Amino acid sequence: MLQIKNLTITHKKDLREIVNGFAFTLNQGDKAVIIGEEGNGKSTLLKLIYDERLVSDYAEFSGEIIKNNLVLGYLAQELETEESRKTVYEYLCSLPAFFDQTPKELADIAFLLGLKPAFFYSDQKINTLSGGETVKLQLAKILILKPDVLLLDEPSNDIDMDTLAWLEQFILESKIPVLFVSHDETLIERTANAVIHIEQIRRKTVSRWTVAKTSYAQYIEERTAKFSHQEQVAKKEQSDYEKQQERFLKIQSKVEHQQNAISRGDPHGGRLLKKKMKAVKSLEHRFSKEYENRTKLPESEEAIMASFSEQAFVPGGKTVLDFSLNELTAEKAVLAKNIRLFVSGNEKICITGKNGAGKTTLLKIIAGELLERTDIQAAYMPQNYDELLCGSLTPVAFLCKTGDKNEITKVRTFLGSVKFTADEMSHATSELSGGQKAKLYFLKMILDENNVLILDEPTRNFSPLSNPVIRDILKAFRGAIISVSHDRKFIREVCTSVYELTKDGLVKK
Repeated sequence: MLQIKNLTITHKKDLREIVNGFAFTLNQGDKAVIIGEEGNGKSTLLKLIYDERLVSDYAEFSGEIIKNNLVLGYLAQELETEESRKTVYEYLCSLPAFFDQTPKELADIAFLLGLKPAFFYSDQKINTLSGGETVKLQLAKILILKPDVLLLDEPSNDIDMDTLAWLEQFILESKIPVLFVSHDETLIERTANAVIHIEQIRRKTVSRWTVAKTSYAQYIEERTAKFSHQEQVAKKEQSDYEKQQERFLKIQSKVEHQQNAISRGDPHGGRLLKKKMKAVKSLEHRFSKEYENRTKLPESEEAIMASFSEQAFVPGGKTVLDFSLNELTAEKAVLAKNIRLFVSGNEKICITGKNGAGKTTLLKIIAGELLERTDIQAAYMPQNYDELLCGSLTPVAFLCKTGDKNEITKVRTFLGSVKFTADEMSHATSELSGGQKAKLYFLKMILDENNVLILDEPTRNFSPLSNPVIRDILKAFRGAIISVSHDRKFIREVCTSVYELTKDGLVKK
């Protein structure tokens, strides 16, 4: 049993609290998901639970994390660069317990992960593995330690549909408790039986947390119903108070008028009116007390995102892409042949396929072709944001073109609309979370009025609360979208055509 008592985590740089007085117990059978908006500290909480040294350079904490000698297995969001350069075998050899495993034990772990035992002895470099293979390799290293608890940070990132289905089963069938962070709504809906919601309200000046021992869908339903009821009660109490105040002011005005009109030769009447005014003042005090204790309108951290301009559109008959490629290669290996893709008007295309099929490679080639065009305004959002995002720039500098005063004011307004604080606007982009970097790309596309978007896993770093908003924005977008994604809700709700990249080219689904 993993227990957390009265935990408060504070960012050292801006002194912002991630959580205050947080308490939670992870019991046997729990599959608990941590949710919250981008930059709210979900990964920080998970790292701190595992090893406080992982966050010591940027956060401090107080409270208790009671592990009771539990062995914790932690899956990081990304492998360290040095680790990714190792071969599979070198990576596992860095774990002494690997050599203590019997062939049967290793075979059992391989079977559980859907791998062949020979994979553990492979000389293949980790940075050449598919996303799914990398996640499974990391899990293999964890399982060798025979953990009592699994801590998984974004295990669903960069994995294909088949591996996503496997991951769902892995979490559901896990005999040990799982605490995880994920942006994949479908995965969360199908696996989580407890929800930890971290929020930053009042312009990120107040932290709030909620623990619900229920499914994600039920949590959202109950939260929505609770907030709706609270809002109705608050509005009714406000309306009743205003009517009450109106009646009170009439009484007060009448008494004041009578006091002004009474003759000084009527001391008895004056005393009566004085008592009456005292009663009126007492009533005013009671009304004020009741107003202070009224039901407040619900405070929530709703996902906010700017929308694309009506000017960002593509005429219906315009050819956006007429693309053909005889061979798609990577490191001299042929990944696919005879690729053909035609896109016109405001079509929204999604390319799917197995990990390692070459989807990102193909999208980069398409982006290179479209970004050179002058008859369209194309923008490319890579899977790895740092490809195009200079880490030393501030968000304001990244979004500005000219740097004049009016433009800076406009950019800061846009950043504020998506919940960047003044401090975050002046931070280097290297200090931002993945979700905040994704917001920057979206804002840049909106400000530049791009009408063709080339998006590699566009929803992968948005929270499950933000993703419905992002999907609505992209659905309403009047331009063309060419994307790669494994997000099942994005594919179903946004995309008009879906292609699978196979060795024989693009196959329409």
